Amino acid sequence: MKNTKTIVLIHGMFVNNTSWAAWKVYFEAHGYTVYTPANPGHDGEPVNLRASIHPELTKTGFEDVVQNIIKLIHTLPEKPIVVGHSMAGLVVQKLVELNEAVAGVSINGAPPKNVLAPLSTIKIVWPAVNFFKGHSSYLGSREWYNKAFFNTLSEEEAARAYDAVAVPESRKIGQETLTKSFSNIDFGKPHHPLLFISGTRDNIFPTTLTKKIANRYKDNNSVVAYKEFEGRSHYICGEHGWEEVAEYILQWVRKVS
Repeated sequence: MKNTKTIVLIHGMFVNNTSWAAWKVYFEAHGYTVYTPANPGHDGEPVNLRASIHPELTKTGFEDVVQNIIKLIHTLPEKPIVVGHSMAGLVVQKLVELNEAVAGVSINGAPPKNVLAPLSTIKIVWPAVNFFKGHSSYLGSREWYNKAFFNTLSEEEAARAYDAVAVPESRKIGQETLTKSFSNIDFGKPHHPLLFISGTRDNIFPTTLTKKIANRYKDNNSVVAYKEFEGRSHYICGEHGWEEVAEYILQWVRKVS
């Protein structure tokens, strides 16, 4: 890929784009132009979104999230490097498949429809995709976030993190990753470089799942890399040591560019 200097940071479910604030500063300090768009129905301060559901939230599905990023990309002077966490890791895979990015980084990424997730994943995300609730909103309790996101934080740190980042989520997003053919990935197609990152204490998407996704890619001429961070949770982008993850991504991007 050419030496692209544009990065788009894409947030996953249960948080919004404000969670990328420190990462934006980090990559800008290294000479990149960085965009941190909110997914549809997710723009605003988390405290306000918890108090009042965004009117567009429950209309938003997985394909809407992808198309929203594509719309942004088409306004940019060059194709970007895309970095996504959790559900947005799957967004990254889709953007690379569609040739909308010159490289992609999936951090603790969700599986596509055509990769089976383990029972442990299904159990912990079920409240957020519960098909019996229709296209409604879901706000995880502090206890749910403590188990799913903040399991490496102290009680006080977890409370502060919840107040800072927790937002209501659209069940339609998670439902579409399980049901829509758009959520499949063509693993045999040649593609731009992809990096998969996982944390060994991720209670949502375990390292075995991330490895499984990365290993599904079959084109021998396309770059697929995998990096595991010991002791990191699903909150890998916000917990202590996030700078080490950002630095690894920076060095990988420089290597493949």
